[in-house]
Amino acid sequence: MLRISKLTDYGIVLLVRFAQEASGTTLTAREMSEATELPLPVVSKMLKSLASADLLASQRGSRGGYQLARQPEAVSVAEIIEALEGPIALMECVAAEGLCDQESHCGLRAPWQRINSAIQTTLTRVSLAELAADTPPRHQTTLAIA
Repeated sequence: MLRISKLTDYGIVLLVRFAQEASGTTLTAREMSEATELPLPVVSKMLKSLASADLLASQRGSRGGYQLARQPEAVSVAEIIEALEGPIALMECVAAEGLCDQESHCGLRAPWQRINSAIQTTLTRVSLAELAADTPPRHQTTLAIA
């Protein structure tokens, strides 16, 4: 079974939530925890990881928090997964040469590279903006002024 980790899933949920906000909106870990119904410690950890990967920008101070570092259209799903999981590779032999003991006598490396490349290409073509557009917001974190 191919599966991304639960933490990567949470990271994507958080980024989608940021993408649904108005451009430049800064949100705290607590606001994101409430909006996504994820535990605050997990949200805090993921926000730091996403900021370290330059997907979020952090601001200190009384009006501090996090915001998207780039427009959602400029962030691919592949970039998010690679930032949180490392290189996208279905098999060890696809990740790099020499990682598999069977490599010298196995003829499956080339087909797996083609499959891996197709998956990578597809994930690169899907943007954070597309994910956000297809996902209904769970909670609104900003106040609507009438």
